[in-house]
Amino acid sequence: MDWPIAEVARMSGVTARTLRHYDEVGLLPPARIGANGHRYYEEHQLLRLQQILVLRALGVGLPEVGRILAEQVDEVDALRGHHLRLLAERDRLDALAGTVSRTIADLERSRKDGNPMTINRPENLFEGIQPSQYQESLRDFPEHAEEVARRVAVMTPQDIEAGQRERTTQMILLADLMA
Repeated sequence: MDWPIAEVARMSGVTARTLRHYDEVGLLPPARIGANGHRYYEEHQLLRLQQILVLRALGVGLPEVGRILAEQVDEVDALRGHHLRLLAERDRLDALAGTVSRTIADLERSRKDGNPMTINRPENLFEGIQPSQYQESLRDFPEHAEEVARRVAVMTPQDIEAGQRERTTQMILLADLMA
């Protein structure tokens, strides 16, 4: 069975334009192109689209997606790998959500008691946060990455600490607004 591009777009939640782009860059050629010029996809292409979308959801850029798909030998093994990465990402997000929940609870408790929030274990504030993830995401935006690198290169340790204090203050204000 095959599905026209509009149906694949509807099922997958991506636009027909995105599907055409994936074809243009060699990631997802259609199974066939009808006499009317419409693209049609079969099960094999749907499975490949799923892999592309999973990798994109994990923050993998299109060039890397292409490399991964080109090197893959077995679809089941590839899906197992994607599944493991998704589970790891879920665990990281669970830890991050727990960190934010604990911070909110601590802030609410300090307001209720009228005492300032005390941080017994500062490292707990950063559980689930992986700076390397942000480094990886910068690969998709090289101009932004260069700007960030220029700014960081001229920062003193005091500047970095002041920035961290400012972000902590912003998190506290955000938690106040959410409370």
